[in-house]
Amino acid sequence: MEIALENGFALHDWPSAWENADRDRFVFLADDYDVWRNLLDAFPHPYTLRDAEEWVARHAGRQPVTEFAICDAEGPIGALSVRVGAADYRHSAELGYWLGQQFWGRGITTAAVRAATAYAFRELGMLRVHAAPYVRNVGSTRVLEKAGFRREAHLRHACMKEGQALDYLIFGVLREEWLS
Repeated sequence: MEIALENGFALHDWPSAWENADRDRFVFLADDYDVWRNLLDAFPHPYTLRDAEEWVARHAGRQPVTEFAICDAEGPIGALSVRVGAADYRHSAELGYWLGQQFWGRGITTAAVRAATAYAFRELGMLRVHAAPYVRNVGSTRVLEKAGFRREAHLRHACMKEGQALDYLIFGVLREEWLS
């Protein structure tokens, strides 16, 4: 599966993105402390080729696709997840994403968030899409604002990273806001 982005990049399902990828480059981009420090602890650090291969294998054949590689012509340069909620939250999805540092500031993540949000509403039938960046992650906050999300909440000391209590923000958008 491929979703073209307006700036020449694309979202791909992981198995097709990984098939002819520059794997060493991807691992180098993923194994960056400045990337990892703004992600959940489930994202390993240090990041290895084995971590990447296990991730791709875990998502092979899953339908609908909810885990995407953000790609350029050489393969994955980041990732984006559309985590669909369960039970009473099954019509709500949370976005999580990262991009290799050398690609920051070029509009790639904003384009990916817009495309994934449209996919969540149109293909997955979501009523709401949200994201929860750490307060310190100003770049992610700007991405969400540019993509049309609204700041809804500030959760103080809601999580721990590297032994430090961190605040995070909730940004969200509703289907009717997005489609209007």
